[in-house]
Amino acid sequence: MGYGVFIHRSDSRYDDTPAEQYQFPLTYFRPAQDIAGNWVIYYEPTKVPNTKGYYAVAQVERIEPDPETRDMFLAIIRPGSFLEFPNPVPFRDHQGVPHERGVLNDAGRASGRAQRAVRPISEADFFRILDLAGFEEEPVLPRLDEQLDGLGFAEDQAPFVFEQPRDRLLQITSRPVRDRIFRKLILRAYDQRCAITGLRFINGGGRAEVDAAHIRPVEADGPDSIQNGLALSGTAHWMFDRGLISLDDNLQILISRQSNNRDEIEKFINPTGHAIVPKRRADQPHPKFLEWHRENCFKH
Repeated sequence: MGYGVFIHRSDSRYDDTPAEQYQFPLTYFRPAQDIAGNWVIYYEPTKVPNTKGYYAVAQVERIEPDPETRDMFLAIIRPGSFLEFPNPVPFRDHQGVPHERGVLNDAGRASGRAQRAVRPISEADFFRILDLAGFEEEPVLPRLDEQLDGLGFAEDQAPFVFEQPRDRLLQITSRPVRDRIFRKLILRAYDQRCAITGLRFINGGGRAEVDAAHIRPVEADGPDSIQNGLALSGTAHWMFDRGLISLDDNLQILISRQSNNRDEIEKFINPTGHAIVPKRRADQPHPKFLEWHRENCFKH
């Protein structure tokens, strides 16, 4: 059982939801089986415009046949393990050498192994990339009214010190750490702007007055991925969590019929009537998570 790399692109023809499952053909069954139970790094190829390179880590829970497609398989991701990198890592370093040394041939050049959608990666390469992902950096500053003492968010928090591979993975699975990174990812993707109101407020302390909200909550196995997040002002977050507002698959803002002040809510929404989301498709809310919110939270 070793570490691995999954190549993924947002316009893939495969039935992928990186935070939940990764689909692959029979060709990759053996290397995928060798990775089952361990961790993988997701990689977006250089041919993708504005590629993220190595951009996320997750733990493969098991490998199983795809029940809907013959000769296809699914790598099922352990719930709560997927986490996008605070800073994506490019394929090559500043000297042009791949961070993933295992793809080099005897001549020191990237070989055909770099094109394999499912491939093993050495422990040294895995943790080299993980170290470059920026998990030890300070987070986007929280709002002044957030009570974070004791949760690992204090402003005088010491940076991570990774001494052993086990310690690094324990940090990645820590809830306070994941919350901190999720907030940074969402606020950066949304330019610290509320998706519902369209407003961007920065308080006197330099902190964004906006929350990083999960569409499908963590308590319901919602992943810490940008596609499962929205940047919301406090009021919008409150309404979203209580099902007074939601989004359809076209990102139109829905207002519950059970709200007793619909006119006021309509004034609160930005003039377009649609959520303001990142331009990059891979960072926009995934229809699967929006559907979950409509079916389980939204008061129709």
